[in-house]
Amino acid sequence: MDGVSTDRWGIDDRWLDALDTEHTVEQDTIDRLREVIGEPPADLEDTAPIVAVPGDALEVDRALVVCEDGTSVDVDGELPEDMPLGYHRIRTPDGRDRLLVVHPGRCWLPDERSWGWAVQLYAARGSGSAGVGDLADLRTVRQLAQAQGAGFVLVNPLHAVGPGPEQEDSPYLPATRRFRNPVYLRLDDVPGVQLTDDDRARVAELNAAELLDRDATWALKRAVLQRTFDADPHPEGFRDWWWRQGQALQDWANWAAIADEHGADWHTWPADLRDPHGSAVREWSTAHEPQVAFHAWLQWLLDGQLTDATGDLTVIQDLPIGVSGGGADAWAWQDVLAEGVSVGAPPDAFNARGQDWGSPPLVPWRLRAADYAPFVESIRATMAGAGGLRIDHVMGLFRLWWVPGGDPTAGAYVRYPAEDLLGIVALESHRAQAVVVGEDLGTVEDGVRETMAEHGVLSYRLLWFEDDAPAEWPAAAMGAITTHDLPTVAGLWTGSDVAEQVELGTGEREQLERDRQQLLAHLTDHPDGPTKRMGVAKAVERAHALLATAPCLLVSATLDDALGVERRPNVPGAMERPNWRLPLPVAVDDLAGHRGVRAVARALGVSSPSGSGTGAA
Repeated sequence: MDGVSTDRWGIDDRWLDALDTEHTVEQDTIDRLREVIGEPPADLEDTAPIVAVPGDALEVDRALVVCEDGTSVDVDGELPEDMPLGYHRIRTPDGRDRLLVVHPGRCWLPDERSWGWAVQLYAARGSGSAGVGDLADLRTVRQLAQAQGAGFVLVNPLHAVGPGPEQEDSPYLPATRRFRNPVYLRLDDVPGVQLTDDDRARVAELNAAELLDRDATWALKRAVLQRTFDADPHPEGFRDWWWRQGQALQDWANWAAIADEHGADWHTWPADLRDPHGSAVREWSTAHEPQVAFHAWLQWLLDGQLTDATGDLTVIQDLPIGVSGGGADAWAWQDVLAEGVSVGAPPDAFNARGQDWGSPPLVPWRLRAADYAPFVESIRATMAGAGGLRIDHVMGLFRLWWVPGGDPTAGAYVRYPAEDLLGIVALESHRAQAVVVGEDLGTVEDGVRETMAEHGVLSYRLLWFEDDAPAEWPAAAMGAITTHDLPTVAGLWTGSDVAEQVELGTGEREQLERDRQQLLAHLTDHPDGPTKRMGVAKAVERAHALLATAPCLLVSATLDDALGVERRPNVPGAMERPNWRLPLPVAVDDLAGHRGVRAVARALGVSSPSGSGTGAA
């Protein structure tokens, strides 16, 4: 932004809203954020990682690079053009030793354009589910997608929450971004499991419920899984797998076991257990080995079931912007996270009060001093075993809206080392052969989308948001109609989405109706123009026929739209609404024969070749 000043803490003194109105940050906010961020060490620029591509000029002259594989390379002022990619160490004659990240510059991309299904997995229940869609249901959706010629499936975040009886409903506020939620385990696919008649009756009861009840589902699954593990705590292959995962899984299992005893917020634990690397935690872990092993075993099961669920199809997993402040990642990386603030969004046209997402932000200079480990591990773990990554609020790689004191209107933007972070994303994408999509919706500052394109990160274009017709959207993007936070086609077409928002008090009817008419205009621009007499099914078909004209590398459709669902999965700010708890009205076992699902697949498949491609950027 012209004239904006960013101080040495990375805080912008001004910001533009979605209407290009300039706002000045209050000095009290700046002072508070400076206190939270703290002073970086004087030698940070001499010790922080160097992130570069082969052939780049370096910040150092003569140096020895010790590569990941143990080989070494002498460099003098610049990296050789054939420098191997990876996480290396660079050592200078004066004794300095720092991380050197060598990346390819661009993310991996598939060769061919493809379409796919976007699914809120928890909502996609099948006949064998226990009230919450699980990894066996993902397998069913994946097999459907392949049979229809789709090239990918996009799923909500699958990350773990606290293990206690009160489960977090939002997939976007996990306890960790490195490990998965065992509520997604299919009990019948667990080796050695024995379900009683009472268990099966409870499964059927939960599966027939009108709303998802994660607490009840987890209570059942936890009891069955604990019983199964107690009967055989040393299944073949588990202990070796656990050992190979290293400290990250040990930290998670320690946190989860301690959380079972002391609660899911590490701040409330006994003081000696708040240090993840202290002797007290090691002693506690040894004394409670069966409890710790149980949580590691759950991750072993999840690893196997996810591999089976994804098969050989690209499954794009969603990376939330942050984690719960009391959770496992915040415990393990408490020295890198900011205390007393959270991330969110400033007021905009869709939310006049702004948003507070409840996650503590990473302090930029502390992230650099930690060799970017929290970021690297989160990206790598979310990509693992699936072939794709969607970065929620990708603008957070450039800047994040920090909210002190819980008031989003009194926040400020804090800058991040975007080039370094995008370089790491490119390296991990290259290694995992994973396509990367950046969710760049809302207030996007100038230059962000151009920088994303330079690094091979696909933009995210929505029919509801774009002024241009889909045929004019960029190729380097994922095209879609809506997301989990926006109206479905049916909700918009019938007006029920407006009615619900009025009932919830999240907007005024007149303004909401004006917004609805603006969104409907995107559909009426179709050459054949839908009419007021058109039913929901026909409106859904027309919307996807329009979407099919987009040249985007990836084009996705939600199962909600294909099934004519009127209620969106989430209405931001509506705490009394059953957000994230609405099941799909059709069982996953019956999707293949559903008229709407077949019609959407036919519309998108007409101009989209099957397969997700195997090429490199």
